Amino acid sequence: MEPDMTQAFDDDTLRFYRGNATAYAERQPRSATLTKFLGELPAGAKILELGCGAGYQAEAMLAAGFDVDATDGSPELAAEASRRLGRPVRTMLFHQLDAIDAYDAVWAHACLLHVPRDELADVLKLIWRALKPGGLFYASYKSGEGEGRDKLARYYNYPSEEWLRARYAEAGTWASVAVESSEGKGFDQELAQFLHVSVRKPE
Repeated sequence: MEPDMTQAFDDDTLRFYRGNATAYAERQPRSATLTKFLGELPAGAKILELGCGAGYQAEAMLAAGFDVDATDGSPELAAEASRRLGRPVRTMLFHQLDAIDAYDAVWAHACLLHVPRDELADVLKLIWRALKPGGLFYASYKSGEGEGRDKLARYYNYPSEEWLRARYAEAGTWASVAVESSEGKGFDQELAQFLHVSVRKPE
């Protein structure tokens, strides 16, 4: 049965990224988490990246020999990523994901944190469905105790670990669930706590 979603994004948040694509593209995030993620995949694995932004992490995946399907909900950021990668980057909103058993892994760095709380489980169901058996899925979130907006008016679902684990349980059966925390700054330069969730679909 198809998840029932009107839109798995927030209009004001998407408008921010569309209007600030060039400035956002100047950021060059470096992620030890990405290195760990790639180290757990077979050579040449097919990876779906959600919310690829300007394509820096997709660029690292491609350089490491992986088959990457990079996507972003903002046409402007997808265009920035296309220029960086020298290949097409799809514009796709989360609820438009319709693949079935297609990817060895899904990478969703700091993007699902913008999904409205009542629609996150349905987005996670689509990701579960898109993964091949045994597939790996990583996503990161800004932690908190309830939805809200930052000083740039971007919407965040601000989950607690307990709330997040419950949404993943709603989405499907996972062979393993690992949650780690860290502290850092985002585009708004505000210090925040992050939750890093890595799960595997059963074989």
